[in-house]
Amino acid sequence: MESMTREQMVAEFGAPGVQNARIVDLITPDVERDSVILAMFESRPWGASARQLVEIEEKINRYLGYVLDGFLVQHYPRYLGKRVQIRLDCVAPPSGVALPFVQAARRAIEAQGLEFVVNVTTPRP
Repeated sequence: MESMTREQMVAEFGAPGVQNARIVDLITPDVERDSVILAMFESRPWGASARQLVEIEEKINRYLGYVLDGFLVQHYPRYLGKRVQIRLDCVAPPSGVALPFVQAARRAIEAQGLEFVVNVTTPRP
C-alpha cells in the first residue's frame, strides 16, 4: 500500500474525529499489554452537538465492524491474536445523557470480546 501524507489522507477521506465514521482515527499497539488500540477523537465538550452521541455510535459500530469482520488483521497481520481496545479520547468525562450512553457502549463492546475505555485528554489549542 502506498504511503500517504496527512494532508492527502484528509483530502481523500476527511479529518479524523467522531464526526467522520469513514476512517479509523488511530491504530496503535499497546506493547505493555500486548494489545492494539483503536482510538477515536472527540474534541467537542459533551452536549456540543445534537448529533454527538449518534456520531459516536456510528463510529463505534464502524470500529466493531472493522475488527469483527477481520479487516484489522487483514490490513495489519501483526495484530492477529492481540486483544483489541476501542478507546474514546474526549476533552471531559462523560456527563448528562452521555454517561449512560457510554456505559451502554461499554457493555455492548465488551459483549463482543473487546475492551472499551474512555480517555480524558487535555484539549488541543
